[in-house]
Amino acid sequence: MAWRRWAPRIGVVLFGLLLLYPLSGLWAAVGPWTLGDAASTEAAVRTSLGLTALAMVFVVAFGTPVALYIVRCSVTERLWWQGVLLISVLLPPLALGILLSLAFGVHAPLGALLQRWGVQTFNSPAAFVIAQFYVSIGYYILAAIAALQSVPRALQLQAALLGLTPWRVFWRITFPLARIGLAAALSLAWVRALGEFGAVLVVAYYPAGMPVQLWVSLQNFGLPAVMPLLVLFLASALPLPWLIHLFAQRRASTARHA
Repeated sequence: MAWRRWAPRIGVVLFGLLLLYPLSGLWAAVGPWTLGDAASTEAAVRTSLGLTALAMVFVVAFGTPVALYIVRCSVTERLWWQGVLLISVLLPPLALGILLSLAFGVHAPLGALLQRWGVQTFNSPAAFVIAQFYVSIGYYILAAIAALQSVPRALQLQAALLGLTPWRVFWRITFPLARIGLAAALSLAWVRALGEFGAVLVVAYYPAGMPVQLWVSLQNFGLPAVMPLLVLFLASALPLPWLIHLFAQRRASTARHA
């Protein structure tokens, strides 16, 4: 019967509407929107976008070679490394923030060393970047591993046999074939870092990024003062990663059916 064919689709559509329902809050009648503390809001936007971009530079610089190594190591070693990465992903954000404040504090060897070098590891841009690096690096590497594993190993070996150095093999063979997956990995790390609240709140309450400023504005001024920054926050976090992931899935689907 026709209803049997349409019932699953209707059920999934209803689920999709339920999943997206929270976005309807953007049109809630909360009163005239205001900026509350306009200067703090502007500073929070600059802090989040600028320092998150800097954190992503470190994530890519450290994470890509690590992902490449894990892809090429033995299966047993790969499982161990993925277990290590999962620990960083599964740590509760608030617990991670407390651990970071202890590990990089003045009573820890590394924290004391950084302090002597003039690097402030608490309530500073450096602390902000450190927290974002730790909350996002595991997501990037795990997704990058999946992207790099999709590149046929035979092509890379053939290029090496033709005399290309490992560096040139990566840039000529591996990266072009994995770039969409690596972009998706970076977008995942970007959203994870940009939206982090708990870990950043503990180690870098100042300078405040957008998540912390949203909380402060909500406490001090109420919902009308939250809405403008909320829209900017969503616009910074969602569109580009959403498009990249859709493009990556479409490309993967096309490749499978080619």
